Amino acid sequence: MNTMSPESKRSMDDLMVFHEIARALTSSLDLESILATIMRQMQRHFRPETWNLMLADEQRKDLYCVIADGRFGANLHGSRIPYGTGMAGWVAERGEILIVPQVTADTAFDPGLQDHVRSAVCIPLRARQRTLGVIQLFNCPPETFSDDAISFLLVLCDFAAIAIENARAFERVQELTIIDECTGLYNIRHLERSLAEEIVRCERLGMSMSVIFIDLDHFKLVNDHYGHQVGSELLACVGATIKSRIRSIDLAFRYGGDEFVVLLPGTPKRKAVSVANRLLEAFRTTTHAVESSLRLNVRASIGVSTYPDDGKADHQILRSADARMYLVKSASRDGLAWSEGGDALELLA
Repeated sequence: MNTMSPESKRSMDDLMVFHEIARALTSSLDLESILATIMRQMQRHFRPETWNLMLADEQRKDLYCVIADGRFGANLHGSRIPYGTGMAGWVAERGEILIVPQVTADTAFDPGLQDHVRSAVCIPLRARQRTLGVIQLFNCPPETFSDDAISFLLVLCDFAAIAIENARAFERVQELTIIDECTGLYNIRHLERSLAEEIVRCERLGMSMSVIFIDLDHFKLVNDHYGHQVGSELLACVGATIKSRIRSIDLAFRYGGDEFVVLLPGTPKRKAVSVANRLLEAFRTTTHAVESSLRLNVRASIGVSTYPDDGKADHQILRSADARMYLVKSASRDGLAWSEGGDALELLA
């Protein structure tokens, strides 16, 4: 009967662990799920007292904490570290692992951690010669610093980097299916889905939600006089203006042509009218810079509707806001319309 040597058994155990980790990290394209898997594996195999995972923001040249766990993990939540600052920033800038078996007074590490950290391992998550993020393990057991343990950790981080890169690539593909290329706002396909989901949520929680329908006034004259390239640039500027005047939880869509829709979750009629009025004033006062020297101002006709006051189905809410926008269009343009109840309409010109 053949017996396996301790070295062979250890190698087999390592292979099984690698297989388990690889399967866990490559079985999902959801970034949140992948980050949770990384957290479980780190906790299971290295038993740090505290650890965190930071992702790279390549535009800002810094790292932002997405997961932190352990005794002083709360100190790390929401933190941002510029490249080159502290251990994480040093690792992100150089793409090299940093191991500090025993922290000393002159050890460079992040502000606020000096009183908590006895030892640290800081590893870059790299794929295609880019640093995607950094994992920091604090106050691990002494065996974490063995060569075998560090080699295992590097393999785990390689798997994690590939999984994060794949998830981000999938997110970018998904975004292309719901984003309007001209304006950067959501497209009509995503509007239909979002409106239906919001109606269901409102029914379940007994909440209100509102829709603002926007149509640019005399936009055809811009295309006729300056050409479609200028028209497209102006639409992109309008999209940016709309996004800058709404909350982060609100959703802005390009409905088609020069029409836009804003979805306001959890928003009753009066608050929605206030938002619509803010948008109306923004159109009136904003001059958009297009091409090199051209400055254009464009006004809008706006309609507002609210669930459940103006309908209990998604198509009813959208049609109601659209109809009120057309009321403004036919009356005065450059204004907004809504109903306080029943068939009585309010106009603000």
